Amino acid sequence: MTSYPKAIFPRSACWFVLLSFSLGSSFLNAQQQSGPQQKERQTGAQQPTRIAQATRVDHPPKLDGTLDDPAWQMASPITNFRQREPFEGQPPTERTEVRVLYDRHDVYFGIVCFDSDPSRIVARELRRDVPQELDDYFEITIDSAHDRRNAYVFQVNPLGTQRDALITEEQPTESDQGDGDPGWDGVWTSETRITKRGWTVTIAIPFSTLNFMRSRDVIWGINFKRFIRRKNEEVLWSGWRRAFGASRISQAGDLHGISDIGSGRLFIVKPYGLTGFSHFPPSAAGTGFTPGTSALYTGGVDVKLGLRSNLVANFTVNTDFADADSDTLQFNLTPYKLFFPEKRQFFLENAGVFNFPLGGDSGDLLFFSRQIGIDPITGEEVPVNAGGKVTGSLDGFELGVMDVDTRSSGPNPSANYAVARVKRSLWGGSYIGVMGIGKSSGNPFDSFNQTSGADTRLVFYKDLVLTGYAAQTRSPGVSSGQSNLGAGVNYQNSWLEIFGQHRVIGPNFNPEVGFLERTDCICDYADVNFKPRPKLRGVRALNFEGFIFHAPDTKHVLQTQEWQNTFRMEFNNGAYTDNDIVDVFTQRLTTPFNIYKNVFIPIGEYHWTRHQLTYGSSRERKLMANFFERFGTYYDGRLNEAQIRGTYRANERLSFSLAEQWNRFRLGFVSDSTGHLLPPTSGNFSVVVGSFQTNYSFSRFLTLSALLQMDTANTQAASANIRLRWNYRPDSDLFFIYTAGQRFASLVAANPPQFYENSFAIKFTYSLRP
Repeated sequence: MTSYPKAIFPRSACWFVLLSFSLGSSFLNAQQQSGPQQKERQTGAQQPTRIAQATRVDHPPKLDGTLDDPAWQMASPITNFRQREPFEGQPPTERTEVRVLYDRHDVYFGIVCFDSDPSRIVARELRRDVPQELDDYFEITIDSAHDRRNAYVFQVNPLGTQRDALITEEQPTESDQGDGDPGWDGVWTSETRITKRGWTVTIAIPFSTLNFMRSRDVIWGINFKRFIRRKNEEVLWSGWRRAFGASRISQAGDLHGISDIGSGRLFIVKPYGLTGFSHFPPSAAGTGFTPGTSALYTGGVDVKLGLRSNLVANFTVNTDFADADSDTLQFNLTPYKLFFPEKRQFFLENAGVFNFPLGGDSGDLLFFSRQIGIDPITGEEVPVNAGGKVTGSLDGFELGVMDVDTRSSGPNPSANYAVARVKRSLWGGSYIGVMGIGKSSGNPFDSFNQTSGADTRLVFYKDLVLTGYAAQTRSPGVSSGQSNLGAGVNYQNSWLEIFGQHRVIGPNFNPEVGFLERTDCICDYADVNFKPRPKLRGVRALNFEGFIFHAPDTKHVLQTQEWQNTFRMEFNNGAYTDNDIVDVFTQRLTTPFNIYKNVFIPIGEYHWTRHQLTYGSSRERKLMANFFERFGTYYDGRLNEAQIRGTYRANERLSFSLAEQWNRFRLGFVSDSTGHLLPPTSGNFSVVVGSFQTNYSFSRFLTLSALLQMDTANTQAASANIRLRWNYRPDSDLFFIYTAGQRFASLVAANPPQFYENSFAIKFTYSLRP
């Protein structure tokens, strides 16, 4: 029997946790002793916390997209919205009213979005869970745990198209992707109408979707957001400062009045069946995968059970991910790993509780669920036998426990993964937490890997955030250099952002179930972004940003350094320009860098300088375009990157997207994999990476999408994913999916070749609520 060493928590991490508890207790005690508690919580420069009232009804209102049902008039309208963009804190140019009702089982929202020119309302998206930033939309965020850090997002456009998501630890997302992570799917209903006065919405959200069962003294955090596309105007009910926005849950208002509700217990059983075929090429021989065509026929089940309010258990047996979205191909211009987000539903469900960022802009994470069930080298799926997790909040603590078992597949031995995460909520979006991760494997050379860590996020005066963490790993045959320590500071207001971070990553720090761009690093990063808003015709904002990244190894030998100055301009119509005035690199290669097929950049220290020009057109039109040119030196030669992206939305049913990037290399000395120099012309090559996507929506519930991608650096240059989805009842789907190539990208550094797999699958899911 193999014995595993006990996980030892770093001594520095213990002191770190004690210090965080001490700071938290002192701060909370100071607040409690400061005087009588006010009715409304102060929120810095913004007005005191806003309070909305829900009104009880005995019968559900009519949910037809109008507010004609007399029940809606029983609720007091919420009207006092404020602009976040373009004029912070000013009254909106269009009026918005929100009414909130509830009964024993559901909460209802009736919204009127008045519009002085309804003919110019923008609504062209019928696909569920895609970004709606190109449309008008209305958004509700609900912090049902009232922890001031996490929330559910419910978003709808004037066509009634739904998008739902989870906001975790107040993390902002890219402005064109919408608030929160859309991987979470809830059961809720919405209907809309476009009228002569604007557009109206009725929404019903079951308490079970929020896994909420408490019936007395209910207070939720809540916020409302409206976006008017043609004016590029964003208005919020609370948290309207530009430094905040809807993702700043600590700045949301409160919803009072909900009491005496039904159990709302969440219990969903969702079986699936799948059939089809899969084909591997002859080149897969000897890799553990079987060349040729094989039939697919399998089934499994997912179960979701609410244990109590805001605490849910998920179970999965013989899990399938055939319906997960394909990764977007990227060509790696660095010797480090590229980050690809998780897209599989089981792992996305309440994923925020397991979030343990390790700092930096590379996406480093102590736990990264894509390391489970996907071969990190080939991108092939690794079958999951079963898995389970419990996530949620309990008495001021946020909890997450997960266990997943995978079976042997190809070069991947069977493995078991166990994860535990605990966070203690503090004031105003602050927390402290600990995490432990264990992996046991059938690989005799790598039989186990253990990771432990502690982290904190402390918010002061709403604009100042301090972060810190301590982590360590344990792997067979390694006894030192397995720690990772870091601290950061972030200050942000409406016109200035300052960010700084210091990390020390040991040479043997190895979180096998996490994501880490580099090891053996003393990483320092500083960024300053000045965002003035001068009164220039047609211009909304200017950005002047500069950063420096300095990364020697733990022996203080410089490995990477980059400093950059950037100028951006945002126009009132949504167009923008983003230009890197100068981007200066230093990179030391300690092993040859495989940049392209059998072309390697030799060991050495390199210095180069690059520049960038970018322009994006207005986003309110049917046709949008983005142009990008990046040029200058690169290692000991030159590199030109040219990119064009275009989107044409013919109507609400049909859209096309094109993205093409040309990389033209003119390198000096290059070698092969053995280190022998190649002829001078071997460094002259081009790589084309691109995609073409088309979507057709027969309705909100029946959609067809096709994604074609190409990467000339790969032996098999083209790939495709074609998917027909019929959402025939809430949370139940029928899929027809054809894939040529890989759906999941490799997570290793450089640009490794991948197998070209052809597969066709029919997948049927049916959601039961016993």
